[in-house]
Amino acid sequence: MEILIITGPPYSGKGTQCNVLKELLDFEHISTGDRCREEKHNKTEIGKIISEYEEKGDLVPDAIIKDLFDKILEENKTKPGIILDGYPRTKPQVDDLIGLVNSKNMKIGKVLNIDVPKSELLVRAKKRAETSDRKDDKDPQIHIKRIEIFEESTRPAIEYMKSKMKVLTFDGLGTIEEITERIKASL
Repeated sequence: MEILIITGPPYSGKGTQCNVLKELLDFEHISTGDRCREEKHNKTEIGKIISEYEEKGDLVPDAIIKDLFDKILEENKTKPGIILDGYPRTKPQVDDLIGLVNSKNMKIGKVLNIDVPKSELLVRAKKRAETSDRKDDKDPQIHIKRIEIFEESTRPAIEYMKSKMKVLTFDGLGTIEEITERIKASL
């Protein structure tokens, strides 16, 4: 099984591009956010812990996410590939993922990094808040906090990934179709 990682700041369009690539590649799309919401909705032990962190806009601790991803990889081991959306987000998560992948004889193909300026991210966050039913999308302070956490934790993780695997960075400005074409050209 091949693993494709989509990364970038919150509101950069990762989920949208994952849905396009899912159809194009016939890979399973694994959204960390969706899976965490599913765990919370089902009131699992991990879901209760995740809920405490996400409602404040904080990142869930790495050990919790590692356990969740071990479960996710096991559930999808017979698929031709998966697209990871929203993981890894920290340097320790990068190492955790590499260890999990190696232990399961899987491989990480590429990391696709969608780059969008902060001013555009805030515009997109506001638009998403208008159409989303997600409680955490309604608070503009959480939008800002998510972007700050990305800059503090995930951007350094992306730089770290560059020393471990192939990372391709794409301009995330433009229409969905324009961004998709940039990504497809690299695959």
